[in-house]
Amino acid sequence: MDRDGVAAQLGELALFADLSWPELERVAHTFDEEAFEPGRRVLRQGLSGSALYVILDGSATVHLDDKEEGRRLGRGEFFGEISVLMGEAPTADIRAETLLHCLVIPGDQLEPFLLDHPNVMLRMLKAEARRVRGASRWR
Repeated sequence: MDRDGVAAQLGELALFADLSWPELERVAHTFDEEAFEPGRRVLRQGLSGSALYVILDGSATVHLDDKEEGRRLGRGEFFGEISVLMGEAPTADIRAETLLHCLVIPGDQLEPFLLDHPNVMLRMLKAEARRVRGASRWR
């Protein structure tokens, strides 16, 4: 996809909703887009995480110890951030369920990017809080 198309897609995602068009263009021109075929493992449990992946299109599934957890990730969601920010290996596999297109922010560029874009960092923090709340609800 061309970079203006990626910028337009980013502008439709909640994570980047506060960025101006020039900022979206800079993000699209700074970071690469990567595609993953269905069934391909994007992150491997126990191996070092190296990037934040933002889903532009498609879906992925979360697998713990080679068993599907039942959680699906779709357009606008992201993964890999905890491994990068904590400097630890991923605790789950992420596999492409369909053809998966992601914006990839390399690990060494994530913290500077978030510090330069505090609104993106706040939206990411809120999304993390929702994940924790959802994971810890009484059933």
